[in-house]
Amino acid sequence: MGMFTMRKPKGFHHSYIYVDERKEKLDKMREDAKRELGMLPEKKWKPEDIRGKFVENTVHLKRRKERGRKPLHFVVLLFFIALLIYLWFAISNGII
Repeated sequence: MGMFTMRKPKGFHHSYIYVDERKEKLDKMREDAKRELGMLPEKKWKPEDIRGKFVENTVHLKRRKERGRKPLHFVVLLFFIALLIYLWFAISNGII
């Protein structure tokens, strides 16, 4: 937590109860196969179709998104700053 930042409220996540993901995948596969065979007209391109595909296909980004955690770069940076301040203080006072 920063001194000058407001805490954000906890995010809302709604998991659907009555959704069959397997059935939706099968329907999409059937639709794609029919489009390839020419039985259905070509699908128009939408930006929503490619949004989030990179995160879905990389293991470490998918894991981080599922956890909802941010990287610890800030904490590591604070640790090294505190270590440098301690070393500077110790060397200037002749402890080391």
